[in-house]
Amino acid sequence: MAKDPTLGFYKVIYFCLFCSLVILTQSAPENALVTQLPGFAGTFPSKHYSGYVNIDQSHGKNLFYYFVESERKPSEDPLVLWLNGGPGCSSFDGFVYEHGPFNFEAAKTNGSLPQLHLNLYSWSKVSNIIYLDSPVGVGLSYSKNRSDYVTGDVQTAIDTHAFLLKEVKNECRGNFYHPLTDTCESKLKKVDENIKDLNIYDVLEPCYHYPQTPETTDIKIRLPSSFLKLGKTDRPLAVRKRMFGRAWPVRAPVRDGIVPTWPQLLNGQTVPCFNDEVATEWLNDAAVRKAIHAEEENVIGRWELCTDNILYTHEAGSMIKYHKNLTSRGYRALIFSGDHDMCVPFTGSEAWTRSVGYKILDEWRPWTSDGQIAGYLQGYENNLNFLTIKGAGHTVPEYKPKEALDFYSRFLAGKPI
Repeated sequence: MAKDPTLGFYKVIYFCLFCSLVILTQSAPENALVTQLPGFAGTFPSKHYSGYVNIDQSHGKNLFYYFVESERKPSEDPLVLWLNGGPGCSSFDGFVYEHGPFNFEAAKTNGSLPQLHLNLYSWSKVSNIIYLDSPVGVGLSYSKNRSDYVTGDVQTAIDTHAFLLKEVKNECRGNFYHPLTDTCESKLKKVDENIKDLNIYDVLEPCYHYPQTPETTDIKIRLPSSFLKLGKTDRPLAVRKRMFGRAWPVRAPVRDGIVPTWPQLLNGQTVPCFNDEVATEWLNDAAVRKAIHAEEENVIGRWELCTDNILYTHEAGSMIKYHKNLTSRGYRALIFSGDHDMCVPFTGSEAWTRSVGYKILDEWRPWTSDGQIAGYLQGYENNLNFLTIKGAGHTVPEYKPKEALDFYSRFLAGKPI
């Protein structure tokens, strides 16, 4: 493991774990198989697995994952690791609200569960995908030693690395490679080399927020009319309210060296329209916990979208040198941003991408989806690209699911966007 972690992963598709990690799609442990989910009455379009991987026996340190096989060709399609940021936010955010296999409809009556419907634009249409709750203390991941909830860039990278290697080592006993052969060991070494520099946070620096947040007294007066249209979709009311609220906080305070969690940013204030009840109700239901092989609430507590149970320190510093190292070695990178993102504005993402210092090869131009302009793209040398999605907020697939699947599919396939 390298001393300094690298590769910002939040809101970045940097590289997919091909090759030996594909064994997960063929020999995932049967005791992790998810056979049904409360609220869903249909048939899964592909296999689902979930559960815990213990990464530290002495501390009882466990990372929770939910693995969705590709609906296309799981043994050939790439494997993608999805990590939500915050830090402190569960990757079930991506699973429930962004690009998971289901669309969640709010419960119709008190005491009932949300209803799940198949998502036509799930990213599992074209890839195997692992949703990992990281760092420990986030989502359904937990430790029996609470000292593990004081963490940062380096420890999170180490833990994520340990999770990936342990999964691969476990699965090498399966039927994709012959058990305990030299071939299996050589594949493991390649995986270890490819992901040794993994760091899941902090693609953007310095932080493009102002140091103080004014009290928002009238959100409608403060916002351009286009932002007020972010919730105007055919989705259920609870989801529309959440989509609008997700854009907050504008100009949130950020202290040097500390990346605050969303609950810490709130500081007792109320976020306009914020609504995460669908995921909260579903993931805190005992039957759901049992179905996905998660610990009960009386063991690890309630699931929260973003927790303030962890104290996270950003000690890795600038990520630019690491991105330059990886792209110069041939890894393709796509930085994407909704052009109506008020949490991490696309102008900041664009400025960061430009600051890497690469020569522009593909000048700022529109990209299209289904014959319509879907945003703009600028291409740099060494396969670095920056892309915006027109009309999307912070969580791009939540606002523009069809367009998001389009650019995601083309990027994975190595096709022009």
